[in-house]
Amino acid sequence: MSEETDKESQTENATEKKLNDSMERGDVPMSREVALVTSLACILVSMIFLLRDGAQRLVAALVLFLDDSGQLRLERVDDVMALYKMLVSDALSFLAPIIALLIVGGVVASMAQNAPRFVLERIQPDLGRLSLIKGFSRTFGLKGLTEFLKSILKLGAVGAIVAMVLSGERVSLVNAMYMDIGDLPELILGDAIRLLAAVVVATLVIAAADVVWSRIHWRRDHRMSRHEIKEEIRQTEGDRMLKARLRSIRLDRSRRRMLAGVPKATMVIVNPTHYAVALRYVRSEGGVPMVVAKGQDLIALKIREIAEQNDIPLIEDKALARSLYEVVSVDSMIPAEFYRTIAEVIHLIQTKKSNWPIVRHGQRA
Repeated sequence: MSEETDKESQTENATEKKLNDSMERGDVPMSREVALVTSLACILVSMIFLLRDGAQRLVAALVLFLDDSGQLRLERVDDVMALYKMLVSDALSFLAPIIALLIVGGVVASMAQNAPRFVLERIQPDLGRLSLIKGFSRTFGLKGLTEFLKSILKLGAVGAIVAMVLSGERVSLVNAMYMDIGDLPELILGDAIRLLAAVVVATLVIAAADVVWSRIHWRRDHRMSRHEIKEEIRQTEGDRMLKARLRSIRLDRSRRRMLAGVPKATMVIVNPTHYAVALRYVRSEGGVPMVVAKGQDLIALKIREIAEQNDIPLIEDKALARSLYEVVSVDSMIPAEFYRTIAEVIHLIQTKKSNWPIVRHGQRA
């Protein structure tokens, strides 16, 4: 009763997360008719391109064996093994291409429906699958009835196609009684190819419909109740909040490390409160000026506060501060296009050393 209630409450379409989780567990929509039509198509290709030549080679080998059977030496075990190897080799040369084609067709039919996945749970033994009650429900339940109706429909469609093809070939089949026996194999092969081609076309239509039905049925089996959707949203939001919290912690640590490097700066370009970029340039260290910290709004005010506490020159240049903030990363050297401007700032600082803490770039010395 509880299972029926649960099924009745599952009125909402499954979320993408639940569908993806089901696919990761190996529960994927699969149509058996695709494998069937692929096998029939492989057999048809074998009959058209492989059967005629392969059968002729096999018959030639058997005829040689039967015609010269009196010349065969079977006195020792080695003679028998040699004959056995010859027969097996001829049979394998005939069957191997057909078997390989069927294997490739089966793999392609499976991969065309779903991407391959290795799911260990699907191959582990499960004693619950040996339950007679569950087996009875699968066989005589709604799913079993659906499969039975599909089989009846498939059998009826294929039977109708076979009847139509044979009806069109009845004249040639009657005339076959008066043909030379050597021409019969070619006649039978041609009729078999036409018959199988018609069956493949009919089965292809059934397989296409079954693919659509299997996916609709798979999505219907994975419907969710409103409670399940709410729980999934709650868990997802919880994960998002946790990720946001971790991201906030990482950013906070990064800011702390950056602010700890502000006292090493030799100048701070401000705008005047919205942007702040701390630069370090010491001629004895070589290289070019490097950005040791940068920030916007509250971080800019903090950088400015630390600079004032450590008597670091503050250079007010709105355009330069904004450009440096947008272009240069922390712990990176300034690009070449800023060399001239920063050189002017350094010269301005050297000529205004007695006028800390703020120097406006562009003022005359």
